[in-house]
Amino acid sequence: MKHFNTTFKIILVFAIGSILSCENEFQHADLIIVNANIWTGNEKQPNAEAMAVRGDSIIAIGAKQDILKFKNPSSKIIDVKGNYITPGFIDTHVHFLFGGFNLMSVQLRDAKTPDEFISRISQYAKTVPKGTWILGGEWDGSDWETLPSKDWIDNHTPEHPVFITGLSGHIALANSLAMELTGVTFEVEEVTGGVIGRNDSNELTGIFKDNAMNIISDKIPAATDEEMDKALIAAMNHFASKGVTTVHNVWYPAESEGHGETFERALNAKKLITRIYRLDALEKWETRAKKEKGKSIKSKWLKTNGLKGMFDGALGSHTAAFFEPYADDPSDNGLFLVPEKNLYDWVSNADKKHLQVAVHAIGDRAINTLLNNYENIISENGKKDRRFRIEHVQHIAPQDIKRVASLNVIASMQPSHTIDDGRWAEKVIGPERIKTTYAFKSLIDAGAIVSFGSDWPVASASPLEGIYAAVTRITLDGKNPEGWVPKQKITPEEALIAYTKNGAYASFEENVKGTLAPGKLADFVIISDDITKVEPQKIKDLKILKTFVGGEKVFDANMMPKKDN
Repeated sequence: MKHFNTTFKIILVFAIGSILSCENEFQHADLIIVNANIWTGNEKQPNAEAMAVRGDSIIAIGAKQDILKFKNPSSKIIDVKGNYITPGFIDTHVHFLFGGFNLMSVQLRDAKTPDEFISRISQYAKTVPKGTWILGGEWDGSDWETLPSKDWIDNHTPEHPVFITGLSGHIALANSLAMELTGVTFEVEEVTGGVIGRNDSNELTGIFKDNAMNIISDKIPAATDEEMDKALIAAMNHFASKGVTTVHNVWYPAESEGHGETFERALNAKKLITRIYRLDALEKWETRAKKEKGKSIKSKWLKTNGLKGMFDGALGSHTAAFFEPYADDPSDNGLFLVPEKNLYDWVSNADKKHLQVAVHAIGDRAINTLLNNYENIISENGKKDRRFRIEHVQHIAPQDIKRVASLNVIASMQPSHTIDDGRWAEKVIGPERIKTTYAFKSLIDAGAIVSFGSDWPVASASPLEGIYAAVTRITLDGKNPEGWVPKQKITPEEALIAYTKNGAYASFEENVKGTLAPGKLADFVIISDDITKVEPQKIKDLKILKTFVGGEKVFDANMMPKKDN
């Protein structure tokens, strides 16, 4: 009996020691944030003032006195002095490397006149070696009387092939040298789902729209691995400065090969500071299905089981597909970029392989047709948690709003386009159709999951600007101070949910990110003021102070170089 008691005491001592050891281990925090105004996005605990992080995850969140219990001598404590904290923003629609290259190329987005457009291209050409392709640009030109032409730039770029894209991403301008090097002459055949610009004499103007862009882009020399890596680093740093911790990189026709390999290279080298959900070309569903079966990448940093298709074009280029003709061109109602049967087959087959599908649809006819396809495929393939997505959903017919919710289709939208297009969209589609243009509120009120993104580099990467756009709908020209189609304005909190919680849901990752709660990744952003409390017009002027991914600081405004006055 005495031997039993001794043995029992020894076991008890070891057990108590183990419990204390586990407790101490649990209480150790690598990082503690205090004196914060935290919007968690978590309905069970909407607000907090402190947070404890261990490794890459949150271990506790709540009142300061409770969180300080996780402190030990090695814990780093950051007093944010009342600043606002939200989950890291999730941008559900970017062209990441394409934008990274644009950061390193000629900047045309804010060129206000044709002369400024020409001057910037001319000056940039002088800074790069002869023979270098001049790409990117993102020119606007919505206020110009005519589209740009090769004649504008040929004399300024005789030794540089030029292929610069418009702001919508659905139109591009090539100079004569670019067409010569890619074998494009006036005899080039028209392309289904695209437009080749010609003048009254049938000469090429250098303008290519939608599928026609591939005539040039497919023959541009591929970037080197080193160039791709630099573009990725530029993009990640840019997004970190905007408070974005996760992006959904959606396939774009002008992308060069090697994007996926670039992400994997950075993953293997542990150089990613942005989490990436990669959606490849929908028509390549079979290739992706084979790769997913053999080597599915579903790490905390890189996920690869998504596909993105293109169905119609864009409003600005008159290639978005509508039921009724464009108001400013009764002979035109847009076009489908791919045959409907092809789209149906690709989506159905991808869905059978358990790949998530997202499809670009902007005009009401494209959205309606896509919803019909989704509904039939759900019936054909059976019920499951598939989370089909529609990218953009810009001009939806009223009768289709509830269908988005009932089919559990995610509306992946880009609010910054609202205040851009709002300057001219009514002229293009008339007063009736704009009532459900960028219908954020109608979709949310109908119960649809709305996620937000930027469409960068087509629009600004800043979620603060996106939230401002969704909340105020004040157009860039300042002519709609009460908001363009004000009935579709939403609250700051609804916009925050679209940029965080719903962004995580849109990639099946709501259990690990999108809200701030114990067990979730410590992806968060510190902002200069409370988005939900400041005057809506001031949201775009707030500052991103620090960005953390997995508990590691990836951006600090205090460490940015000061600009000369």
